[in-house]
Amino acid sequence: MALVRGLFSAKKILGGSLVGTRKATSAPRGFLAVYVGESQEKQRHLVPVSFLNQPSFQALLSNSEEEFGFDHPMGGLTIPCPVDTFISITSELQR
Repeated sequence: MALVRGLFSAKKILGGSLVGTRKATSAPRGFLAVYVGESQEKQRHLVPVSFLNQPSFQALLSNSEEEFGFDHPMGGLTIPCPVDTFISITSELQR
């Protein structure tokens, strides 16, 4: 049940961030563009959409929802965490 709830929340977050922002979020098929960082300068990263069903990535999405709601300042999905933390989490998911 928690997985279904997490996927629904992920789709809701992503759906709101992708509307009308095709240029800002364009990514190869099967990937999602996200902006990561805590300062004004955010780094753009591409992540596989398969990460959406991973609990650790869903936690990042929840943090994004808490901070920005569904209004992301970069035009694409913004994840408010240190870049090194994001890289550490996504590196573990790729194993």
